[in-house]
Amino acid sequence: MEHLIFHVDVNSAFLSWSAVRRLKEDPGCVDLRDIPSAVGGDVKTRHGVITAKSIPAKKYGIHTGEPVVKALQKCPNLVLVESDFATYREYSRAFMQILKKHTPRMEQVSIDEAFLDMTGTQDRFPACEVIPGHSHPAEDETGCFPVSAADRIRREVRDTLGFTVNVGISVNRLLAKMASDFEKPDRTHTLWPEEVPARLWPLPIGELYGCGARTAERLANLGILTIGDAAAADPALLISLLGEKGGTYISESSRGAGSSEVEESADEMQSCSNETTTPTDITAVNYEKEALPVLKELSASVARRLQKDGCYAGTVTVSVKTDTFRRLSRQSALPESVNSEKDIYRAAEELLHRLLFGEDGNGGVFAKGGSVRLIGVGGTSLDRQEYRQLSLFEMEPPAKKDPRTDRIDAMLQDIRRQYGENAVRKGASRVQGRKRPET
Repeated sequence: MEHLIFHVDVNSAFLSWSAVRRLKEDPGCVDLRDIPSAVGGDVKTRHGVITAKSIPAKKYGIHTGEPVVKALQKCPNLVLVESDFATYREYSRAFMQILKKHTPRMEQVSIDEAFLDMTGTQDRFPACEVIPGHSHPAEDETGCFPVSAADRIRREVRDTLGFTVNVGISVNRLLAKMASDFEKPDRTHTLWPEEVPARLWPLPIGELYGCGARTAERLANLGILTIGDAAAADPALLISLLGEKGGTYISESSRGAGSSEVEESADEMQSCSNETTTPTDITAVNYEKEALPVLKELSASVARRLQKDGCYAGTVTVSVKTDTFRRLSRQSALPESVNSEKDIYRAAEELLHRLLFGEDGNGGVFAKGGSVRLIGVGGTSLDRQEYRQLSLFEMEPPAKKDPRTDRIDAMLQDIRRQYGENAVRKGASRVQGRKRPET
């Protein structure tokens, strides 16, 4: 039997969930989804990066991962809201519970999206007509399975939880994902294999799922401007340009090929992580300026989520995606589980440096001429420190504090109270025993 895959994606998830929570608390307030608005960074100081934006904000050219300062230059009236991970988790769980009702095979791939294997689920939708002879009904044929089933799921999410989703339908994950990215919000779209030439190939190559800006630029230099151009290109040419894995992926996915496997998600997450595509490719030249602020933001995000759940991470992980689509990671088991931004960032920065620069400046991604387009930070081996033991330092009586330190701390608190938490920041420091490679 041919597979039937749904990809369900919340429209502007963080922004939508913040909007729903605000409307629940104050029904008369402005709906953030109807105005240029975004989530991310420090709202008071207007620093950091954009993590979600409304559809009106998108019309100004604002995109996720870009600095808040740059977004405000594009749209001075942009409304910024703070991240609220407690709300995100609440709505994500409710969203996933609705999806689980409709198929036993659901794979949650992020906090706001999931793949559903809907193969053989017609009996779960008795009121949804299956038109004889139409295995792939068109989107305007109302009342037929599977489109009507997707519409029912969309309506249930919207009417029950107050936010909207897009549903993409096809025979594999890639095409279902591409379909869900068509016109938004609150839409159902199909993308069947026979529709690939008409609906997929005219799109710019940069819109192919998994093809980043750097790869799209390299392909454009060869005259490959659309997905159809990539489909028509000699696979050997693509492999010579992007490497075996990257070239093969672009060649096959541009033709609509993809996996149909959907793995059931575990009920309890055993890790906490966050990742983002960087505004620019990270190289040895811009590492300090571009990579470290992103790493700090991700570390802070992971720390907040751990703290809200009352969890501690015994292992810190760092992952990157290179310009050739390679996923690389490093992890470090800590002597004691942690959940503070400072501890997570310290471990993550050490791991990222080793991953990109290598040991003693040799063997890393940069040494091989590569660059990085995505960075992730995570915590695994989670616990609640039920049996936490005091370290030797904690068992020692506290040292007498220098009174000058108290005066400095008081001064810093006053500055932050008047001008914001990020008004005073620590300067860059050298890590003992390690020298940054010259650039």
